Amino acid sequence: MRAASALASTIAALFLLALAGCSATPPELTLSGDLAAHDPALVAHADGGDWYVYSTGSAAGDGNIQIRSSPDGRDWSYVGEVWPNKPDWIVATIPGVTNLWAPDLTEHDGTWYLYYAASTFGSNHSVIALATNTTLDPNSPDYRWVDRGPVLESQKSDDFNAIDPGVAVDADGDPWMAFGSFWSGIRMVPLHWSDGKLADEAEPLRLADRLTPPNAIEGASIIAHDGWYYLFVSRDSCCRGVHSTYNMAVGRSQQITGPYEDRDGVSMLANGGTILLATDGSVIGPGGESASGGYLAFHYYDGDNGGATHLEIRPITWGPDGWPSIG
Repeated sequence: MRAASALASTIAALFLLALAGCSATPPELTLSGDLAAHDPALVAHADGGDWYVYSTGSAAGDGNIQIRSSPDGRDWSYVGEVWPNKPDWIVATIPGVTNLWAPDLTEHDGTWYLYYAASTFGSNHSVIALATNTTLDPNSPDYRWVDRGPVLESQKSDDFNAIDPGVAVDADGDPWMAFGSFWSGIRMVPLHWSDGKLADEAEPLRLADRLTPPNAIEGASIIAHDGWYYLFVSRDSCCRGVHSTYNMAVGRSQQITGPYEDRDGVSMLANGGTILLATDGSVIGPGGESASGGYLAFHYYDGDNGGATHLEIRPITWGPDGWPSIG
């Protein structure tokens, strides 16, 4: 998922508590400050303290992944971008690319892995790339994002789209990356530590599909809870301001690789998915979600502010039937 972690880290401890069923609902948060984050990747209590949100870059300027921080998850400040310029290889690989999209953050053995996508609208000639760092604290002398190159590339001849990475760790500590947008829906590939790259070149597994054109499903995140893996997805149309129809749905499986079914037992490969959040008043088109520390971060389009992108962070509540609800 867009904020997952491995064993021996703070977030990994939360992962193990979740598997054991020990997951009290955290308090509600009232957000303030700079909240203009699209496709947020949330990390709560990184490096023992501050919170961070990494998000899709602005099409203005060089379009690098944006970074916001908060001391408490409530008051947010913009603290810059990952790099001043996109890596040259991305510009050469994806002609016409403007901004970098939909980051995901995962910590393993003292290293932060930042996955992100480069593409252009309406194309599946895309690439998921990786950068690493030893800290998220921009004031640390050790802070430096190192470009690690491509992880997965899709061509126009492929039946999938290599964007929207979401990394999760299974019960054995092995990493997996869910990804996909439109085309054949949500797919999955195995990764390996410590380089964070593909474990093999096999055809990506299929996790979720809408079946009918335009197959509007993307933004996968996976959360482990009480012996289950929950696949969160964003469906329908984003990025249209007050006209956006984005909504979030969920299914679950006892294996990270699926099959995933919704609350009614409908396969997510057959248009299944239990709705979690949809447009509600001025909160229009919620989606682009990620989870950390018992919270779900997502963006919506603010109907009270002309459809501007707005960051929201809400606690995840787990019902007695094992299904989540959001704040």
